[in-house]
Amino acid sequence: MANRVLYAGTFDPITNGHLDLIERAARMFDEVVVAVAKSEKKKPLFNLEERVDLAQQVTSHLDNVEIQGFNTLLAFFCQEVGANVLLRGLRAVSDFEYEFQLANMNRHLDSSLETVFLTPAEHLSFISSSLVREISSLNGNVTPFVPAEVNAALDAKFGR
Repeated sequence: MANRVLYAGTFDPITNGHLDLIERAARMFDEVVVAVAKSEKKKPLFNLEERVDLAQQVTSHLDNVEIQGFNTLLAFFCQEVGANVLLRGLRAVSDFEYEFQLANMNRHLDSSLETVFLTPAEHLSFISSSLVREISSLNGNVTPFVPAEVNAALDAKFGR
């Protein structure tokens, strides 16, 4: 059975930590769907189309990765795209309790859906999109934390 994994998030912006997990998932699974959540309640810096475009740019070297935007329950979107595995990233132990609740709820919504947790490489574990946005908004250097395409998009967004 071919495994199609779905990795979801707001990716606002997509970071080197996200990219690390996507690249590793691309080696582990036959197909990877990166699902970019609309998530207006989080008031994203980049709109959905911009986030999808940035994710496509930084994953273009991965033949078995596709990028899709979505605005529905995650378990339902997994069904829609035929994903039987949900990938979630854990940066710290503090992430686990919330992710564990999500995994159980998603399994309740779709009993065939399995959740797999991955941690980013140690040197990327402290990177979060919200920190990257804040540092960039205050003219800090985020080049170690994001792909070059994302850094350029941040510079453009903040008028640099």
